[in-house]
Amino acid sequence: PAVQELIGTFLESARLLGHRTAAMHLALSSDTEDKSFAPEPFTPHYVRGLYQSMRNHAAHNLRSLRRQLKSLAPEVAPMAERVLALESKIIACYRPLFERRLDAKRIRIHGDYHLGQVLWTGKDFMILDFEGEPALALSERRLKRSPLRDVAGMIRSFDYASHEGLLQHVERGSLPPEDFSKIEPWARFWTHAVGAAFLRAYLQALGTSDLLPSTQDGLQVLLHAHLLNKAV
Repeated sequence: PAVQELIGTFLESARLLGHRTAAMHLALSSDTEDKSFAPEPFTPHYVRGLYQSMRNHAAHNLRSLRRQLKSLAPEVAPMAERVLALESKIIACYRPLFERRLDAKRIRIHGDYHLGQVLWTGKDFMILDFEGEPALALSERRLKRSPLRDVAGMIRSFDYASHEGLLQHVERGSLPPEDFSKIEPWARFWTHAVGAAFLRAYLQALGTSDLLPSTQDGLQVLLHAHLLNKAV
């Protein structure tokens, strides 16, 4: 109840979006006859490739950050240095992917899922733009992946939304720039509360579907890997 009072109607919106996201994934995985859409299991070969691609992506972006370190703004550079100092720990966070057998499924997903891809009608959400991530080749957009990639994209989008809200208050003059750091913990609280409501509703709506790992441990490993990949 206390969280509901603080967050307000955003919690119910997040729950509804979680249900609609699950409905999207169930629909995308419902055609078992068409090879382009039929769900496929997580094989050891696929998991190994996923692990390697995420590690390589992180290493590449951290190298890019290191090259740009001297050109960063003074208020940002110390944070970048802390991130770079944690490179080995960041890379190690992907290791659990490789150490577990994940009994999940791969499907055709949205591929570029965030708040900018949904419209609020006043009563419900409509999901748009199924062409996938524009930066990827068409062949890559058609690859079957864990639906948790979409889930991680939306949770990451909540984080962007909360901080954009604070920045708008600064631009309008209703939040002094020097108070930004004092209010930022509330933005993180909002992000965590809304993200949790979205995820709980999503998992509830999936029900007994075998799209996700059957164990809590496997679910956490796969979701955390995709969330880290989004942050990287």
